Amino acid sequence: MSRDVYVEKLKAQIDKWNARIDEWEADARNAQADTQLIYDRQLAELRRKRDHAQQKLDEMQSSSEQAWEDLKEGVASAFADLKAGIDEAASRFK
Repeated sequence: MSRDVYVEKLKAQIDKWNARIDEWEADARNAQADTQLIYDRQLAELRRKRDHAQQKLDEMQSSSEQAWEDLKEGVASAFADLKAGIDEAASRFK
């Protein structure tokens, strides 16, 4: 898989996760105070993980064709961490 295809695939995944985070943020605004606190903590952690994954993706996208393979592991790790957070949030926010 080429770097450009890989980057586009990951961008699409981040867009999907951003949409879910936006949905949960809307739910949090309508939640009771104690539930809203839980939402806010979880969402803050998700945003941190998302920003880290986006940063790694940006580094990969701006890297040379040769260097992107070296960055691939870090990107995969950041995305796995974000996915775990999304999965955990999905089970909590049902």
